[in-house]
Amino acid sequence: MPDIPVGAQIFDLAFHPNRPIVVTGLLTGHVKAFGYDEQGNHEAKFSLRPSKRSCRTLAMSEDGAQIWAGGKAKAIHTIDVGTGEIVDTRAAAHDAPINRMKRLLPNLLASGDDDGVIKLWDPRKPDAVRKYTQHFDFISDFLWLDDKKQLVATSGDGTLSVMDVRSKKMEPVAQSEDQEDELLSILSIKGGQKIVVGTQLGVLSIFNRKSGWGDCVDRIPGHPQSIDALCAIPSHYPNAHSTILTGSSDGLLRAVQLLPTKLLGVVADHGEFPIERIAVDMNGEGRWVGSAGHEDVLKMTDLKEVFEDDDAEEDEDDSDDGESDGAQGNTPSDEEEEDVPEHKVPAEALETEAASDEETHNNQGQPVSDDDEVTEERKKRKRKKDIDPLNAMKRKKGKNELEAEPAFFADL
Repeated sequence: MPDIPVGAQIFDLAFHPNRPIVVTGLLTGHVKAFGYDEQGNHEAKFSLRPSKRSCRTLAMSEDGAQIWAGGKAKAIHTIDVGTGEIVDTRAAAHDAPINRMKRLLPNLLASGDDDGVIKLWDPRKPDAVRKYTQHFDFISDFLWLDDKKQLVATSGDGTLSVMDVRSKKMEPVAQSEDQEDELLSILSIKGGQKIVVGTQLGVLSIFNRKSGWGDCVDRIPGHPQSIDALCAIPSHYPNAHSTILTGSSDGLLRAVQLLPTKLLGVVADHGEFPIERIAVDMNGEGRWVGSAGHEDVLKMTDLKEVFEDDDAEEDEDDSDDGESDGAQGNTPSDEEEEDVPEHKVPAEALETEAASDEETHNNQGQPVSDDDEVTEERKKRKRKKDIDPLNAMKRKKGKNELEAEPAFFADL
């Protein structure tokens, strides 16, 4: 699909869960929506400007009817996706610019600001229902663990925290040690049992939920610059439980397989522009992946061309191997030669057979055993010379080396 020009730098993007619509939040404060099709065509749906300050983050409702927008203005705007109009505004929702938002449940929304404050919102109520202050630097990303109803947040202060939204306590149930690096993005793999965190130094940190949240259990280097965005691939692709998409500051969108670690290839290239956000359409199960950098276009990449072509090549290789094996299997062996009927055996063959029978007997008329034949063959083989252990340690003489008797040095 051709790139979608939006007219300004993109801070965030969000796809409609079941319709081909993508919404972008721009540096100018605009929120623009575009429709697209399978052929790569796109059209503008709506454009509005809730604030003159930048729109940093977007969050789509479960049914796609509404989208929440937040940014430097510290307010949360509710936008109707069907009409493209603002239906609600929560002014001064935070005391600092809002950096990240995520929908957790149908009636629960999380937001994090530049000061590390996290708030939980019920869209039906004007005020926040929870407030967490365990972080002292910006909130970079959120992860929702539906099985435990827990929210995991990463921060620029080098830690991640876990909050149970069912608890009324205003403190997290767990918080990691200082990782001595900014944590910028987070994603779950292996069915939610392991957590991947992207860092400023380009290292992927692996957390194991069974081992606790205190520290990571593995660190995977390899990215030359910071890993600002992580995204899962659709579940119908092979190894989807351990394959992720990474957006880095070097402008490359990569497909990486974890445990075992393997770089599958580059999905998209933004040139010199860092990649800030990546997302897959149709609630993460679609065909297109959208990536946004510090450029004025939204890049849409077809995942079928990336993953299904590799699968087709593997199938071709397997089929070629199968054909070669089949060809070898059809070749008749010496043991499977057809027997010739007795009445068709020529006289020359009978004479040759009689001669061979005579040769298999010795002078005394006794048949030669197999052991005697093996002994004769061993006698014919040349015997290897025994290597002298003293001479074996001698090395070859170099080009400029001379041989001298030990007595020559005795008189010196």
